[in-house]
Amino acid sequence: MALFAEVHLIQNFAPSNLNRDDTGAPKDAIFGGVRRARISSQCLKRSVRLDFKREALLPPETIGTRTKKLVEELLRRLPEDRRADGEARIRVALSAAGLAVDDKGKTQYLLFLGEREIAGLAELVLTNWDALGSIAAPVGAEKKAKKDAKAAVPKEIVDAATTILDAPGAADLALFGRMLADLPKYNVDAACQVAHAISTHKVEREFDYFTAVDDLGAEDETGAGMIGTVEFNSACFYRYAAVDIAKLASNLQGDLEMASAAIQAFIRATVNAIPSGKQNTFAAHNPPDLVAVALRRRAPRNLANAFEVPVSARRDEGLTTQSVRRLSDYERRLSGAYGAAESWLVLDTAGAWPDDLGTRLPTLDALVADAAQRITELHGA
Repeated sequence: MALFAEVHLIQNFAPSNLNRDDTGAPKDAIFGGVRRARISSQCLKRSVRLDFKREALLPPETIGTRTKKLVEELLRRLPEDRRADGEARIRVALSAAGLAVDDKGKTQYLLFLGEREIAGLAELVLTNWDALGSIAAPVGAEKKAKKDAKAAVPKEIVDAATTILDAPGAADLALFGRMLADLPKYNVDAACQVAHAISTHKVEREFDYFTAVDDLGAEDETGAGMIGTVEFNSACFYRYAAVDIAKLASNLQGDLEMASAAIQAFIRATVNAIPSGKQNTFAAHNPPDLVAVALRRRAPRNLANAFEVPVSARRDEGLTTQSVRRLSDYERRLSGAYGAAESWLVLDTAGAWPDDLGTRLPTLDALVADAAQRITELHGA
């Protein structure tokens, strides 16, 4: 039976501009008929992926890289005495794998590759150095020569290259998936879905008018050396993500130990990772007041509609406390109609989540460990 691990967060940020649109303004959206602050799912997922590396939440060999500079990275991994003649060989090796490289040495689009794939391609170049060199067109040669070189790649090299791409083994790739436009065979359907974070209440756009003084200005120079404006807001966000446990295990070729490590890293990074936009200006380092992990069968359940009617500020109770209570009340109503979750695990510093809905945990470490254990038990059931 299907099993989904959901992460629900209530997180109140001080004035900030964590995720900007093309005009530099904080992203927003209309929900429930009013403007809400928004942080895009792409921004949140990148923050999580960076936290995997920064906090060493997963072994380096199980973390992927998204880049167009694959040729440059493979050159860096070659022995120094082979780099001068390496680029043409790398181009042939990548063409054998079905990956096109433009005249500037970049792939046509961002590739999301596991560390094992990148290391495997570097090893492929070294192992087949002479064979690749005999058919490599000089860098900068005309396109017809490149096409001929691709057709001349021995079948055993083509087979080896495609085998490398067939087993990425990266936890973040298994979670977030990838699309290779020219190689759909090697696409990976994401095991994880991340919603855009939205504020639980209506927001207004605000502007900070700032000036900067020239430290070397003369006494007779008046006025500022620079003036400008920065747009910002402050908001209490509802954040939601869901992981299909069976899909995650499948993407990791049935490695249940790695799947367990991935889900633990994902929960931890989702809680701790904060987007970096304008943080030097605002320093909005505010952890969530509610971390709630729900384990469900059948289908995941986004609870954003708890805030279709926006929460309103009150003198006697903050937006965070009201949002936590609103979330739990909505979960109860849906559970009565559609069935309850297998379990809820809750870290609640706001003190507003009901005691009879799930298990309270005192720390994030305890919550992550308990979630991993229950997922293991339920996945096998």
